[in-house]
Amino acid sequence: MTSPSLAHVLGRLGVLEERIRHAVAVRRAADPAPDDPFRGLYLSEEVVDHLLEGRRPPMSWAETSARLEACESAADAAEEAGVTLRLRDVSATFGLDPVDVDLLLLGMAADVDPRFEAFFGYLNDDVSRRRPSVAVALELAGVPVASANGFARLLHGPLVRLGLVELDDPDRPFPGRALRVSDRVAAYLLGSDAPDAELEPVLGSVPDVPWGDPSPLARALGAGATLAYLREPATGSGRVLAVEALRLTGHRPLVVDLDRLVRQPQAARLARVAAREARLGGCGIVAGPVSAVAERPELLEHLVADPRPLLVVGETSWDHAWMSRPPLMVPVAASTHEERSTVWRFALAGSVTDPETFEATAQFRMRPDEVARAAESARVQALLEPDGRIAATHLRTGARSGNGSALERLARRVEPAVSWADLVLPPPVLTALQEVALRARHREQVLGDWRMRPGGGRGVGVAALFAGDSGTGKTMAAEVIAHDLGLELYVVDLATLVDKYVGETEKNLERVFTAAAGVNAVLLFDEADAVFGKRSEVRDAHDRYANVESAYLLQRMESFDGLVLLATNLRANIDEAFTRRLDMMVDFPIPDAHHRHALWDSCLGTVVRRSPDVDLRFLAGAFELAGGSIRSAAVTAAYLAAADSGVIGMSHLVGAILREYRKLGRLCRESEFGPYWSMVRETA
Repeated sequence: MTSPSLAHVLGRLGVLEERIRHAVAVRRAADPAPDDPFRGLYLSEEVVDHLLEGRRPPMSWAETSARLEACESAADAAEEAGVTLRLRDVSATFGLDPVDVDLLLLGMAADVDPRFEAFFGYLNDDVSRRRPSVAVALELAGVPVASANGFARLLHGPLVRLGLVELDDPDRPFPGRALRVSDRVAAYLLGSDAPDAELEPVLGSVPDVPWGDPSPLARALGAGATLAYLREPATGSGRVLAVEALRLTGHRPLVVDLDRLVRQPQAARLARVAAREARLGGCGIVAGPVSAVAERPELLEHLVADPRPLLVVGETSWDHAWMSRPPLMVPVAASTHEERSTVWRFALAGSVTDPETFEATAQFRMRPDEVARAAESARVQALLEPDGRIAATHLRTGARSGNGSALERLARRVEPAVSWADLVLPPPVLTALQEVALRARHREQVLGDWRMRPGGGRGVGVAALFAGDSGTGKTMAAEVIAHDLGLELYVVDLATLVDKYVGETEKNLERVFTAAAGVNAVLLFDEADAVFGKRSEVRDAHDRYANVESAYLLQRMESFDGLVLLATNLRANIDEAFTRRLDMMVDFPIPDAHHRHALWDSCLGTVVRRSPDVDLRFLAGAFELAGGSIRSAAVTAAYLAAADSGVIGMSHLVGAILREYRKLGRLCRESEFGPYWSMVRETA
């Protein structure tokens, strides 16, 4: 059974068919060569008669007007019964007048009924042209071709400007150009709600999660607001609020990913297609992040779909140069630790039963929609397990899956592979390191929810300084903390940051901090005194700019929301203003004999066999080496053993220590090597 909406469209096309009959009769009456032998090359009279179902008299223009009036009366009755008529909805939404509606229907007529192809071929006097030319379309709509009105409608009127109609053959004179309606528009008028396939590369999605209060935005949309900017913090989601507000006001959300849009070769066209789709489908557009189009703000203008809402989402301040009219400013609240826990439980409902498993996510600063995606990623990761059960490791992997690659271009990514059991340090140092991890895990609750660091633009980050001689375990301790938190470790190469030109070092550091802000990771600055050094008295321009660099770093450290670790061999070189802003300072001592013994045992491992003559107690007591040197010596000994019997013996270890002493520039004394001095002489 034909729906009232489709019956209305078909009824209007029937009126146009009667006008075509009238136009054919006029052409025949004025045809100067009715017996032209070549007439069949374009369309014969018999074919036209067959298509018109015989030579019945065509209706006059007045009679077609009466039929149009009857069609619209039936449409009025359908609307009074509560039926939505798509043709009328398009006319009202796009601001079309009756002539525009006729032109729209003429453009899609051949897509609905193949007979119209032949009609238009006859009227165009060219059988190869199966769509109405501008001249034919205007004639059938009752508009003179040689009129400003006709030109205006099909050059910059709402039909063309809003993407309902396109003119093909731009090289032809204007009257000869073909009138074409988009497939999506024709499909919509015939009853299809499938979104335009052209938009697939730029459409995003927003998970349905219980977070935030969309009612203020929904009230504004209900009161007539059609443009809004939702500025979101690092843990708030403007997309979630925008989508829910649209649903509350009866709009279907159309989510446009601006990052994807700007990468498309025809970005402006796709933006206009998205606006047309919103108007057709009664959608509201949610577009973000706005920073992606900061250099191409015209794309925002193309996305305007009045009277449908356009809700723009971003992290930066709104620039009034982006659009010609001001938006409704909607500040988005940051999500709390408890709210994100609720979202985790909602997204993993029935999949995780142990409450302690959720504690593995406490350290991740994420938006609510990112939490839902991370939960889905964790669900997929768990498929690798025999029982498919989601564990804390899966949640951490899922949370890290959202990390972008921007930071990897600026820092070296390290996948943490060591744990607390691998650290050999005095108990006070271990306790201090565990407190760093504790602060990172609960910083959102203490500094965010409980507001223990208010005002001044201070972030909710944690900063710690690791100071100690080379090889005492500073980098390894950072890796252990990252492993404990389930985060990735990024080691910043300062050689790529420091620049001799004024201001370039700050720009490079800003890029690192900006990239790190959107990544759940541990940021390690090794040899930090190179950029976090003491400010000096200003004696020349170099001192002045060096101090500006340090001052910038001071405020940037304080506003950073992540976990940043500074490692230095020279604690005395760190500026006091930095140390005041640090949450923790951990000193790494040179290991004593007891810890050196444990380090030797740990570095040699359990895989490689050891000869009975290996005396770790002697090695630990005789050679004052840092952990890094012990590890290096153990590796060297393994190489020597691999070339020998495959069993590490004391000769291999003594030879490795000899090589390590040479690297460190130390003298090899007989008193240190004791009973193994002969092995040194043999190696030498």
